[in-house]
This record gives sequence, structure tokens and C-alpha cells, in this order.
Amino acid sequence: MTRTPPNSALAHYLTLALKGFCMGASDVVPGVSGGTMALILGIYEDLIHAIKSFDLASLRLLIRFRIKDFLNRVSYRFLAAVGTGILIAVFSLAKILSWLLDNEPVLLWSFFFGLILASILIVARRVEDWSGSRWITFSIGTVGTYFLVGLVPVSTPEEAWFLFISGAIAICAMILPGVSGSFILVLLGKYEFVLEAVNHRDLMSLGIVAAGACTGIVLFSRLLGWLLDRYHDVTVSFLAGLMLGSLRKIWPWKETVATVRDVRGEVLPLIQKNTFPDHWGNEPMLATFLMIAGFLAVSLVHRMGGQRR
Repeated sequence: MTRTPPNSALAHYLTLALKGFCMGASDVVPGVSGGTMALILGIYEDLIHAIKSFDLASLRLLIRFRIKDFLNRVSYRFLAAVGTGILIAVFSLAKILSWLLDNEPVLLWSFFFGLILASILIVARRVEDWSGSRWITFSIGTVGTYFLVGLVPVSTPEEAWFLFISGAIAICAMILPGVSGSFILVLLGKYEFVLEAVNHRDLMSLGIVAAGACTGIVLFSRLLGWLLDRYHDVTVSFLAGLMLGSLRKIWPWKETVATVRDVRGEVLPLIQKNTFPDHWGNEPMLATFLMIAGFLAVSLVHRMGGQRR
């Protein structure tokens, strides 16, 4: 058996960390899914099966302190590399993306709109046979997500139990293309809370959310992995539909219909509807350029993933 040269292994894990960084950058923005980025980068199914490797059998090995057997059973190297990239992105880009969302939302959403639009085409190519059932699941995913992203955020408690539940629900959405874990946190009234916790290094709150996320992702990944193994094309067509429906949330130009004041007295948009720019000035031109740039960037990112289908 030939062994992987150390330099090749290092390059492989650095590439995985870079892909994780792209996923983390996407997850910070409400409306953009890290699962979408994983699909583009060609690591989505590897990610699901790596998470699945943490099962009851591996837990028993860990409890018995059979560390070597535990490490041989789980895909810890893959997850460590991707997870490191995600964490670096979250902690390094949270303030930047928060500023862009507050000050240049049209430009930020424009780039991601082009990115997601191109991503749908790439993901759709992974379905070998677009028969009737595939179109049905595609439509269900599209319509369901279209209405989901139009829901109004609610006010919720900040107790530990709800932070745990929020983390569990958000992480399930985070690994679904088109359904943003950050947006689920918005709906649950916890996006701003978690973003502030990241920026202020509130490790206690982040730890509770992370515990919920670990629980949710271990359970949900098993279901998703089972569906991908047995009903691959139907599942992927549904995922593509999720991405298409999410474009409602990502459309750059919006009109605020209703607002709400947060606990600090700041006025935040509560209900928004999609519009078109009033005139063709510098901002719409730059936004269109960023849409095209996002669309073209997907081709480059897809090549980084080895053009896996």
C-alpha cells in the first residue's frame, strides 16, 4: 500500500481548511448557506458522511478510552480541517460582514445572489435523470423555502435551553443548501445575540449554542446521509429547489414595510418586500457587476472542488 506523501497530505488539508473558510464566510450572512458552498466545492457528501461517523459505536469507544480505535473509526482529520476553516472565517469575518450588512447591503446581497444563481445550475447537473419525481421534489423545495424566508422573525427568550435548541435547529439548516442557518437564527430572534457573542467572545453563550449544534448535526446528518445514499437524485433535486427558493431572501433591492426596535433601541427591518432600483445609477451598476462576479466566481470555486458531480 502506497502512503500519501506528507506534502500532499498537508496541501490536501490546507485545501479543506480553505473550503471550510468559504463555508464559514457564507454561514455568517443570513440567507446564504454553508451547505450551498460545500456542494459547490465538492465536499458536501463527504461532509455528511464524516459527521455520520460519530455514532454510538464511536461514542462507546471514546467512553472506554480506546482513543486509537475511536480515531480510526471517525473522520476526524477531515472535520478538523473543515471545522478550523469555518471557525477562522466566523471569528475573522463577523465584524466585516456585520458592517457590510449595515452599510452596503445591496452590494453584499448582489454578490451572493449571483453566487447562488450559478450554484443552482451546478447542483442541478448532479441529477442524472430529471424525471417526474425529481421535478416534484424540486418544486416542493422551491415553494417551501420561498415561503420560509418570508416569515417574520419572532421575539424569543435568551435562556440556556432556548440557546441550545436554537443551535440544534440552525445547524440542521446550515448543512442544507439554500436554507441559511444564520437566517433560521434570525427567525428565532437569536442572530444578533449570537453575532454579538462572537464579537465579544462570550464563550459561555457560544458554548451552549455549540452544544446544541453538535447534537443537532449528529442526528440530522444520519437522516441526510441515508437519503443521499438511497435516493440521491431525488434528494439533490430537493436541495436544488431549496437554493432556488432562497433567492427571495437574497434579492438585493428591498423596501421595508414594517420595523421593530431591538433591546438597544435601534430600529431594525421587520417585514420587507422585493423591489427594483428606482434609477440606473452607480449603485445598481456596481450591484450588477457584483452579481456577474459572484456568478463567475462559482466556476472558479467549483474547479477548486475538482469539478465533482
